Amino acid sequence: MKKISFRTDVLPLKNELFRLALRITLNREDAEDVVQETMIRVWNRRDQWEQIESIEAFCTTICRNLALDKTKRASNQDASLDDEGHDAPDHSYSANPEEQAMQRDKVERVRRLMDQLPEKQRTCMQLRDVEGKSYKEIAAVMDITEQQVKINIFRARQSIKQEYLKQEQYGL
Repeated sequence: MKKISFRTDVLPLKNELFRLALRITLNREDAEDVVQETMIRVWNRRDQWEQIESIEAFCTTICRNLALDKTKRASNQDASLDDEGHDAPDHSYSANPEEQAMQRDKVERVRRLMDQLPEKQRTCMQLRDVEGKSYKEIAAVMDITEQQVKINIFRARQSIKQEYLKQEQYGL
């Protein structure tokens, strides 16, 4: 087994863990708390690191579980992401400000639709489409089969597509 170092193997995961926690909790401060608690728990279990196959999957699983616990306790499923939590928009596709504004609006609508998905679908989609994880990695993190991951991602994408088209056709 590879020798695991907190500084080089665990700390670089903090931004990825934050994005995952933010997607689940929908609250910047809660996500920061979840990441901090994740780091503490990972550190406290350092004597078990040698038996861990993937420190990334280990950390992500802890973070996901803590975020879900915090969400259940806070019952804040109807909150939306803070604007601060969003990445800067990509301006490379067009020089036309109107097109840029329309594109930003579309991205924001998709993010709001993602926020309304059931937790399992939202997390699978976040890990796959935003974090770029493989089906196998997602299955390990969420403790479900790869087939269940694929089904959740398919259903999430279908729901977003249907709702987006409905909004396009009938308005917000």
